[in-house]
Amino acid sequence: MSDVVLDASVIVKWVFPDRAQEADADRALGVLHAIRRGRLSVVEPPHWLAEVAAVVARLAPDRAREVVGLLYALEFPVVDDFELYQEAIRLSADSGQHVFDTLYHAVALCRAETLLVTADERYYRRAGRAGHVRLLKDLEVPTR
Repeated sequence: MSDVVLDASVIVKWVFPDRAQEADADRALGVLHAIRRGRLSVVEPPHWLAEVAAVVARLAPDRAREVVGLLYALEFPVVDDFELYQEAIRLSADSGQHVFDTLYHAVALCRAETLLVTADERYYRRAGRAGHVRLLKDLEVPTR
């Protein structure tokens, strides 16, 4: 694996690690530390920041502007090409999942050696058979 795609279910755990609903937040924070240390590279679909911002604005509107600014400053590379949308639409039709969710997965499927990391077990059950996806709780986070 050279790159990971992190969906909003993982990134939101960075913002709310103490929320009871955010299981495996410690593992998500481990992913963030691995990114900051250059042990993991991230690539995202075009809507990643908007989706995370929507969640943060709903759950902590007083923190949303600061959090979005910090996430934006990470400058994650974004994939935005025709093939990505075609793959997301195909995956959506095959799995019955929303295109906003399948866009993350499509990034992983369209790029060699790229893996989607999600904490969304429902998504994983429905679309995991397409490959290039791992649940956050099962991810081996690189420490070196």
